[in-house]
Amino acid sequence: MDHLLRCMKIIGDDTIQRRQLRHRLELVKAFEVKEGMKVLEIGCGQGDTTVALADQVGASGYVMAIDIAGTDYGAPITLGEAAATIKASPLGERITFSFETDLLDLLVEEPFDLAVLSHSSWYFRDPEQLKRYFSYCAKIAKRICIAEWDIHFTEHTQLAHFHAISILALYSQFIENEGNIQHVFSKEQLIHMMEASGWALTKSSIINAAYLQDGGWEVDSAFSVEQDFSTAPPRIQSLIHTYYDLLRSSPTPVQSLNSTVIIADLAP
Repeated sequence: MDHLLRCMKIIGDDTIQRRQLRHRLELVKAFEVKEGMKVLEIGCGQGDTTVALADQVGASGYVMAIDIAGTDYGAPITLGEAAATIKASPLGERITFSFETDLLDLLVEEPFDLAVLSHSSWYFRDPEQLKRYFSYCAKIAKRICIAEWDIHFTEHTQLAHFHAISILALYSQFIENEGNIQHVFSKEQLIHMMEASGWALTKSSIINAAYLQDGGWEVDSAFSVEQDFSTAPPRIQSLIHTYYDLLRSSPTPVQSLNSTVIIADLAP
């Protein structure tokens, strides 16, 4: 892990990045990424999973990392800043970053071994758009792997994260925003959409993510938008008050939801 942290040039206290990278390495292992693979990562963000993928495919492999956001998106480090740092690292030669890139506009000459969406499916506000992405992946990749938060929480300390994402998903229905939760899809919904788009489920698994900081970040984000619901319809405001009551009474300390991993091959 240390050599990957050096590739990202983490300065000072690297506790947060170390935990995040540990989880991405566990996801890539669950994806069954092999040396020499050609991988397409959709929704790469600042490149946490990108680095893990590039390390796993080795010098003979290749990762194309795309994101629909621009290089100035993200905080405290923008996508452009993160990509520049990674490109300057020893892994940079096996990675191509492409921002402001819609998958549906991507021209692919040879199919990828693997298409990956790592904690990026909830950025899709429109389920139909996500289904179009799944369908297009079936034309340009041999296998698809998805990692997303598992809403089937197993610990009471994960309740706060669940309530927070529910609030933020509702928030995105009424307030235009660039938050990382535009819609919440369950594992079952994702599998259904994938199967309707030409994929056949190969396996699924759960990866422990309770130790990550994301649950606490989502709770803070949910509280930060509470007053914005004052313009929502009365029935929605009533529902939101209920969710905030549940959030405030949730057990502490807050733990993140686990990650669900879904792997599918092209349907026969």
